[in-house]
Formats: sequence, C-alpha cells, structure tokens
Amino acid sequence: MIDRIDDSQAQAIDQKKGSPGGKARKTGSRKRATALDFGLKAPSQAVKNFVLDTNVLIHDPSCLNRFQEHHICIPVDVLAELDRFKSEQSERGANARRVHRMLTELFSSSSAITSGVPTEGGGTLRMVIYDPASCPKNSEALDRFHRVFPDRERVDHRIMAATLLVMQNNRAPVTLVTKDINLQLKARAVGIDCEDYLNDKVDPREVTSYDIRRIQVDSSELQRFASSGELVIPHERRPEVVLNQYVLLEAAEKQTMPARLASEGRLVRLQIPEVLKIPDGIALKPLNLGQRCLVDALLNPDISLVTCYGHAGTGKTLVAVAAGLHEMFNRKYNGLTVSRPVVAMGEQLGFLPGTLEEKMRPWLQPIHDALDLLMRPPKTTGPRRKQKPADPSVKKPYEMLLEQGIIEIEALAYIRGRSIPNRFFVLDEAQQLTPQEAKTVVTRMSRESKLVMVGDPAQIDNPYVDSRSNGLVYTRNRLKGQPFVAHVPLSRGERSELAEAGATLM
Repeated sequence: MIDRIDDSQAQAIDQKKGSPGGKARKTGSRKRATALDFGLKAPSQAVKNFVLDTNVLIHDPSCLNRFQEHHICIPVDVLAELDRFKSEQSERGANARRVHRMLTELFSSSSAITSGVPTEGGGTLRMVIYDPASCPKNSEALDRFHRVFPDRERVDHRIMAATLLVMQNNRAPVTLVTKDINLQLKARAVGIDCEDYLNDKVDPREVTSYDIRRIQVDSSELQRFASSGELVIPHERRPEVVLNQYVLLEAAEKQTMPARLASEGRLVRLQIPEVLKIPDGIALKPLNLGQRCLVDALLNPDISLVTCYGHAGTGKTLVAVAAGLHEMFNRKYNGLTVSRPVVAMGEQLGFLPGTLEEKMRPWLQPIHDALDLLMRPPKTTGPRRKQKPADPSVKKPYEMLLEQGIIEIEALAYIRGRSIPNRFFVLDEAQQLTPQEAKTVVTRMSRESKLVMVGDPAQIDNPYVDSRSNGLVYTRNRLKGQPFVAHVPLSRGERSELAEAGATLM
C-alpha cells in the first residue's frame, strides 16, 4: 500500500498553509498515487506474479511470452540497465534493443503501463516503480530489508525492494526470476521467493552422464544384426531413444555392437572407414566406441547437424576437424570452416594488437594446433642427426590452404548476416554460447552445409549460461529427433592418462 493521508488531514494542512488545495481536494479533482499507479497491484489475484531481472530479458528476449496466464512485472530500474547495454555491438546489445522494441510495441496501446497489458499467453505485463520517497515506510518487511541492504541506489536492491512491495500488495504468490546466483541468495535472505529462468534449461540427466545408451538383446538378435546390418526393435524396448541416436546393443558382457536408430525403428550398423585419410598428413583411426559413433555421424551425408559432448581430452575437436578435412579432400564440401566463440562475443578483440587474424590467434590457437597435427607430413625414419630442421620460411600445408580460402579459421563474432553454403563448419567450445547465439549460428547454414557443434557443458566461462542452459545443450534439446540431426557423447579420454584422471577426479 502507498503511504498517504486522509482527506480531512489534507484539507487542514492546505487551509493552514493558505493554499487553494482545500478547494481542489473538496471537489476531488486532485488524484493521489495508489498502488495501481506504481504497478504494485496486479490486475487480478487469481494467478502468480513474476518479477523479471535484467539478465533474464538479456538471456531470452522472448521470455515475455513464456509465462502463460501469469502476471509479469518489470521494475523500471531494469530499463535503466537495458539502456546501458543497447549501444553494444554484441549479442547482449542486440538482445537489449530487441527487448526495448518488444516493450514499446506491447505498451503502445496502453496509456498506463503500470496497470498491465495482455500478453500472448493470456497473462499481463506491467511496469513496477520503486520510489523510496513515495512508497510505504511502515512495512515491517521493507524496513527489515532496508536495514539489511541500506544502499537504495544499487539496482539489485531496488529490484528486490520492488518485489517486496508487490508481495505486500497482492494475495497471489510473487516470485523473483533471475539468473544472478548472488541476487538469488540475497533475495532468499530477506524472504523473497526466487528461482532461475528454467524455460530453456535441459533435464539434468542429459548433462550428468556422457555414456552411450545400452539396449539389451538376445544372442540371435545380435547375430542377425551382425549379418544383415539392420535390426527392428519395438519402441517399448528402446524408450526415450530418438531418431539418429547411437546405442550399444548388448547380448552379454563381451557381446556388444554399436548401432544408430534410423527411420521406422530400424537399428543400423555404423558405416565408417578404418581410418580418416588426409593427403600428405596422418591417418586418424577412431580409438574408442564414442569416436566411432562420432565419425559415423560426421561422414553421414544425410545428417547436417552433429552435436557432441565430451570432457577434456576425449578428442572431440580433433576428430571433427579430421573428418572435415577428410570430406573436403574427397570433394564432398567446398571447404572447411573452423571457429570458436570468444567469450563476450568480440568485446575483447580490440585490446589485442594487429590485424583481425593476429587478434584472433590466441583464441584460435587450439584449432591451428589440430590442423598442424593432422596435416603434418609423417615423420621420416632414421637417426635424428640426419633429419634436417624445419625451415621457418616454408609455410605449413594448412597455411597455404588458409591463403586460398579452402580452410577458414574465423571469429564467430562476425557470423551474423552470413550465409554459409557447401561448407563443413566445425564450432568448437560451443558450450560458451547462449541459446540465442547458437540459434544465430544454426540459421546461417545453407543447403549442402554441415554444422558440427562440440564442447563440454561442464567447462563454462560465460557468465550468462550454465551447464543446463548453454547454446550447445539447448541446440541438442530443441532439435533432437529431427531426421537431419545426430548427437554423440564422448566419455573416454585419449589425450593421456594424466588428462583423463584430471577430467574425472578434479
């Protein structure tokens, strides 16, 4: 409720001061601020109120239509934070501008944005104003909040204070939605119900285990599969297995065969070569079950998107680049493009000297290492003293292909607006992307192109995503089951025993 005085007190004060306010108050022409004027009271008490933090709008600008029939509250301080981001030439700036346009469109038909406008889901959207000079001072919860957090100019504190006022003026539940873990802890400390934005989060089971699904079969079925290359299994024996998912058929402890679920419930045998041959380079052989499944997906012409989870050292990047080179030299694609996101999507490029290639070299060095390893001529035999040292003036094989544009190593920050035809595109460290950034990359792929997204959801530096909401797992979750999409988890490390122990035990 808004702190105010009654009519008799107001008239006495105005008459004492000799102001004409007494007459105005008697006629009722002077309007006092109420809870509705500040957006504190919901249009109805039948459904919940959700107060949105700035990071939720930045993370998913479309969230305004994802709360169904409930009331959405946006504190005006959120607009001030969005205003700081809108001029950025980054995904965050683009999302801030998109939110501004959506809010302008929604409120264009309403003169009072604090009273609520309808949303597509059947709920309402309104702005909430926290004004310390006008809001109540007799609320016990608000007084306690100000004692705990006395800084009233801090945006996080103002958002929490606005949430407390909404709680005070409504019987229906009120929840603060934020992706800021610290703000969640602060809110819970003062009795505010708080939760993360869960719309684009995947099931925790999808990122807790990278093991390939096992399906029990009898010996005769496994033998029939080995001879014919196909096996039809009823759906009840393979629950939750989606199209193009890789499984391990198991008849006994040592009687297993990998398979891929094709159309019409058919399990088909993997179609992979013994080695991935790269002209004048090394021949890469899949070393474990996961890598064999990954190679099958990478070489399948009917699959245009491959997502891959894997801990450090499982070979996800090396196998993906090797398959791209193998397909490129076999003239399946016009070229190979390899990229990885710069966390903050290009904001830090200007701090590095030199051209764009020189700025990106520290970020893309792991890709250069993979290309150098795969395209390096085999070592000559014989005593080491007879081997000539490498001439630094002689360009490496992959560097000549880079100059010709056959191989591209580029910054992901500049992909918006591009159309990428007939390329084998490898996106490394895809777990650093937000869902919106991942959507931007996926929608850049033209016909005859193949996109490979690899990463480890457990290794994230981007402050706006986590293991369950990043672009890699989001892409996998939203597109699984499509006939042109496959997913492969890698669980066994091949880099070294030390790297494997570090990935599992540290």
